[in-house]
Parts: sequence; structure tokens; C-alpha cells
Amino acid sequence: MSLDEYKRKRRFEETPEPAPKLEKKSQHRFVVQRHAATRLHYDFRLEMEGVLKSWAVPKGPSLDPADKRLAMQVEDHPVSYYDFEGTIPEGNYGGGTVMVWETGTWEPLSPEPVDGVYVPGTEKEAVAMLAKGDLKFRLKGKRLNGDFALIHIKARRSGSKGNEWLLIKKKDDYVVAGFDIDSYDTSVLTNRTMAQIAGDAKSAEWTSSPPASRGKVKATWLTDAIARVDLKRKKAAAESANETPKKKVKARRLAKTETKKE
Repeated sequence: MSLDEYKRKRRFEETPEPAPKLEKKSQHRFVVQRHAATRLHYDFRLEMEGVLKSWAVPKGPSLDPADKRLAMQVEDHPVSYYDFEGTIPEGNYGGGTVMVWETGTWEPLSPEPVDGVYVPGTEKEAVAMLAKGDLKFRLKGKRLNGDFALIHIKARRSGSKGNEWLLIKKKDDYVVAGFDIDSYDTSVLTNRTMAQIAGDAKSAEWTSSPPASRGKVKATWLTDAIARVDLKRKKAAAESANETPKKKVKARRLAKTETKKE
């Protein structure tokens, strides 16, 4: 296993995220982190082979078997990411607030049922199932319990990286029909909401001085797009600064007149 991709995407002098390190022994833990980045999503992670195997789940896991949640596999994360909660500074990869929404332990299930029932398996079997694209496992957490499966699916659109999976709850005693993930809006570690984490100076945030730079962007089209956005912001700021008080008053009066006409 390698954490090279995790390391490549981050500037550790600017982000509070833990540095990459492989662990020798797995404790079979799992974590679900609520992540308010460009879009709000949930990161589902299973500790296996010295790393956290990770999937970004836009709608989050569900206890309802009717919900087949899309899960995009992302780079492996270090096991020390297990209890990371705080704010990744803007301008860094994944910038935004991170909450530890759920934690617990997991165990792999047998590839095939025994007398119609899936029984506990081994990590070796789990590694093989993951490679095959059909991983069955059991969660023991505070909010998520019971049997689940991660199923690798064919790309649904051209240009896909082949990292699309489905996270599905199996039918058992822990099923909750119509499961509402938003009914749980606090951290299982600190009992804080996303807003409280984002506004808490004690959160694990490292603020650089000067402000964090965007870093080098390899894609030319992305570099150009960022440059255009920055230019528009600078022009808007300059126009606002150069606007005379008379113009501002006139604009407010005009706005009021238009409102009355409506």
C-alpha cells in the first residue's frame, strides 16, 4: 500500500491534516467524516493494510437497503486521519470543515454465505473482495451498525476514472426505513455542529502567514480559469474602492425608486 497520492495532493506546512505514515497493524476501525468542501459530502473510511481505504459518499451512508449510495473511491489516507476534526484552510486540497460524524470498528464477512448467513471473514479475504469489487463487511458503531457491501460498478459516463462504487445496507436487524442522515448533526467525538467546528479557534487549523497560496496547478486550463477568477475579484474590489460617496448614494436612491415601481 502507498500514501504517495495522499502526500502529493497536500502541502503539510499549510494544512492541519496528519502526515502520511503506514501502520504495521490494523485495528479494523472505521470512520465517517462529514466534509464541507466545494460540496458537502461524507468520507467513508475503513482501516485495512495499514491505511484508511477511503470513499467520498455525496449523500452519506444509509441504514435503509433501498438507498444505494454512490461512493467514489479516493486516495488511501493515513490511519492517523481517523480522528481528524477541524478546518482545512481555503486554498488547500479539500479546503473546508471536517466533522467526525461516526466511528467504530468493522469486520470483513465471508465472500459466500454459510447456511444462508454471512459469517466473519479474514482481512486477507477482505483484500481479495476489495480487488474483485465486492466487499462485504459488518459495522459496529454509534450510529451505523449491521451488514453492508461496497460494490464496484461500471463507469456511468465517459472519462470516468473507474472509481465508482455503491455503498449498500444489507437487510438485518439494524435496518431503518427512510433513514435521515441529517437527524444526526453533531460530532461523535466533541458533540459540536459543523458551524461550531468552523468557528472554533481551538479546532485543528494551522493558519499560515502569509495566507496559503494555491500552489502549482499542472492543468493549463485550470491555471487559466483560476487566473480569470482572481482578475475578476481584483477588478471588483478596485471598482468598489474607487466608487465615490455620491455614486453610492445615487445607486441606493435608484434602487429604492425601482423597488417602489415594482
